[in-house]
Amino acid sequence: MACWRRRPGHTPPAAASRGATPCCSGSAPATISSRRRTTRTAGPVYYKGWYHFFYQHNPGGTGWGNISWGHAVSRDMVHWRHLPLAMVPEYWYDIEGVLTGSITVLPDGRVILLYTGNTETFAQVTCLAEAADPSDPLLREWVKHPANPVVYPPPGIGMKDYRDPTTAWFDNSDNTWRIIIGSKNDTDHSGIVFTYKTKDFVSYELIPGYLYRGPAGTGMYECIDLFAVGGGRAASDMYNSTAEDVLYVLKESSDDDRRDYYALGRFDAAANTWTPIDTERELGVALRYDYGRYDASKSFYDPVKQRRIVWGYVVETDSWSADAAKGWANLQSIPRTVKLDEKTRTNLIQWPVEEIDTLRINTTDLSGITVGAGSVVSLPLHQTSQLDIEASFRINASTIEALNEVDVGYNCTMTSGSATRGALGPFGILVLANVALTEQTAVYFYVSKGLDGGLRTHFCHDELRSTHATDVAKEVVGSTVPVLDGEDFSVRVLVDHSIVQSFVMGGRMTATSRAYPTEAIYAAAGVYLFNNATGASITAEKLVVHDMDSSYNRIFTDEDLLVLD
Repeated sequence: MACWRRRPGHTPPAAASRGATPCCSGSAPATISSRRRTTRTAGPVYYKGWYHFFYQHNPGGTGWGNISWGHAVSRDMVHWRHLPLAMVPEYWYDIEGVLTGSITVLPDGRVILLYTGNTETFAQVTCLAEAADPSDPLLREWVKHPANPVVYPPPGIGMKDYRDPTTAWFDNSDNTWRIIIGSKNDTDHSGIVFTYKTKDFVSYELIPGYLYRGPAGTGMYECIDLFAVGGGRAASDMYNSTAEDVLYVLKESSDDDRRDYYALGRFDAAANTWTPIDTERELGVALRYDYGRYDASKSFYDPVKQRRIVWGYVVETDSWSADAAKGWANLQSIPRTVKLDEKTRTNLIQWPVEEIDTLRINTTDLSGITVGAGSVVSLPLHQTSQLDIEASFRINASTIEALNEVDVGYNCTMTSGSATRGALGPFGILVLANVALTEQTAVYFYVSKGLDGGLRTHFCHDELRSTHATDVAKEVVGSTVPVLDGEDFSVRVLVDHSIVQSFVMGGRMTATSRAYPTEAIYAAAGVYLFNNATGASITAEKLVVHDMDSSYNRIFTDEDLLVLD
């Protein structure tokens, strides 16, 4: 998850130092960090007993430049070992950066890597590399193909607007492998997706037309992804199913606003088209993987546990000078499983991988607390820096029924956060809070009611009072979330020093925030239930708080070779 950080010019107590090391020696749950700049996920894959995580990395500084592929491996996605750089910029076609790509394990045993190369003129081209020794479970050496680059941008496409090839899938109709690549149309600034087919990964044929063209204004589609969900399967590597209950996720990372969007649709491989099931939820305008500080995610299929896993990176929100002072920037989020919400069939479910639960210790059950309107309740906990909080809240039904129309125009991002009071909210949890509550990060529900009696539930993160520091970007993030009849308002909150992540209503919605408190650090930080509603009490029907043990990120050593099969 995250790392504590030291602010330039600020010297907190020694035990609460904010970032002497970037998670390499004992920060909590399964966040991957390395010294210097870490950014986008690139080529996650499970191979011969190891989960492999590749990522864009500048080994020489905290800013952009010298982009290489960092590489870490894990048996459980909790404990990570860093390997030497997998690839570095070295030829004319990638000398300005080895950018994002994907890995495909072929039936004949070869391991294929496609990536975007930033050429000497900063044009973007698709390049091919192959594992030098497929028998090596650590995939430590890669050989770039002499035919590189293997794909150039099509005519009419900007040379800097064409990147991030996906994992390939096999199409039985013509026995070819297919990949998709994101781009944009400059005429109306719409995102577009191209499909290519190949038999040898060296020669490619562009399939005519677009797999999908987004609405005007959606901009460049980065880190594109396509995968199947539903059909009674928890996860799938299917790409050719036309079954009615199978839907296909098309996902993009917006180059315009650095958010990850997705949409659900139908994929017709023969026609090379993906069509959304809801035209009001086109790609890039509605559903998001995460409503906070989460970007550039990629997914992969785990064949061992038959699940799809997605990773994204968590950006810094303080200043460039702070990054330079501590010598590193950005973190990878914990991995999440992703599947279709079979109850609604209109959204995905994302949830921390089950392996994260192995870090739970010192569980405290505080279920049953009632919080009156306008009240705050302090929680007696062992520590507050590394937590896994499971909570569900209930509002008395008679209170809701007694109200007419309330707060129908509410929007998380257009308010003053948890200080904006209404009849049925906000209520939730304050984390990383000092005693005076002048520093706090609020995660909360806000319920509005229409004249027809229908309820609309919002979930928000309020970063506005997360720190006294003045060089930090702070905002209120969030969105609406489906709450079905009979369901309590439930959330799982993971707190790991400077990262706060919420998984709402079983994972129907997620939000990630960064917090850099100057006072609410370690023993000086508290956790509180709060209810800022004006007309309702709330009861925490479930409130279970787990301390989270520390994980590690360390360099792979010869001793680790002893565990290789």
